[in-house]
Amino acid sequence: QVRVTESGGGSVQTGESLTISCTASGTGHVFDDWPMAWYRQTPGKKREGIACISWSGHESYYADSVEGRFTIFRDNVKNITYLRMNNLQPEDTARYICAVLGEYDMRAEFGYWGQGTQVTVSS
Repeated sequence: QVRVTESGGGSVQTGESLTISCTASGTGHVFDDWPMAWYRQTPGKKREGIACISWSGHESYYADSVEGRFTIFRDNVKNITYLRMNNLQPEDTARYICAVLGEYDMRAEFGYWGQGTQVTVSS
């Protein structure tokens, strides 16, 4: 069984920064060989892929909506993937969901997704 767990969400003011984190565990799995990604979702809307990082951490890419403000990075020794979010805006308010992916592509259908952590940005 694979378990993906996010943490670090909370409430911030417009313009502030926040870093959220994600760990993955599972019997027989070595997740430092897998790409990781962050998604976000608000009620009534489709889940949006926002950042993806390769297994090595040397490659990453972002959705236009967060490019230049958000940074995804990982520590394969600690088995933690992070999302650093700068200059947060009210429209960034969402549930942020981490995933272990079967390929380096946020559109991947195979993977393991967590339950998410809520980030709320107030003006």
